[in-house]
Amino acid sequence: MIRLLAAAIVGATALGDASAQSRPAAVPFELGESLTYDVRFGAVKVGTGRMRVVGQEDVRGRTAWRVRFSVSGGTFFYKVDDVNESWMDVETLNSLRFVQDLNQGSRDRERRYEIFPERAVYQELVRGTEERPSVRDPLDDGSFLYFIRTVPLVVGQSYSFDRYFRPDRNPVIIRVLRRERVRVPAGEFNAIVVQPIIKTSGIFSEGGQAEIWLSDDEKRIMLQMRSRLSFGSLNLYLRSYRLTANGAVVGEQ
Repeated sequence: MIRLLAAAIVGATALGDASAQSRPAAVPFELGESLTYDVRFGAVKVGTGRMRVVGQEDVRGRTAWRVRFSVSGGTFFYKVDDVNESWMDVETLNSLRFVQDLNQGSRDRERRYEIFPERAVYQELVRGTEERPSVRDPLDDGSFLYFIRTVPLVVGQSYSFDRYFRPDRNPVIIRVLRRERVRVPAGEFNAIVVQPIIKTSGIFSEGGQAEIWLSDDEKRIMLQMRSRLSFGSLNLYLRSYRLTANGAVVGEQ
């Protein structure tokens, strides 16, 4: 399931030369931010999703944000327990490491990538240490969800991104569709709605008509996501959130 939710979220064209920065990039998230979602297939709740800013860690001498996106649940005949973890350079938001632990039904898979922005290459460690071409200022599936929160989103505009660390998946197009009021289990919010279009057969393909609602404020947290698949709709709705490590939990417990 998380492959539908996150592994399809790929892409990203730098809106500036992030490598020129010498101090932590200004970001709308903080250590300890935690977002919890109801995952629904049509009208049926099938699981729980979580997005967390876990901490800051050292990766090859660089300070990096560690963020995690997980989905657990399923139906009586198909269970999932999937985790995506990303390590992003705090100065550039470039992806430095990406790990997937996918447990879907009877299949368990782990993928681990080491990404080297300074040389525009990456390694898929499960398959050895061969270096493969990447891009400048790379992003991965998980870090893209945080990067998009830093983009100035103007209704009616489209943004093209060529930053996904596997070049064949580029570009990603983000269309900014509208502003509207939205109600989710965590409350009622002003939102800005975007449509990602990606080179994939998953939920963010052009035919999938997926839409993401981000809070229309300085935090830009993901409020909900809706998508259409050939066999039904797959949706996420924010149930509760905590913006800082010591902050109060808002929404349904």
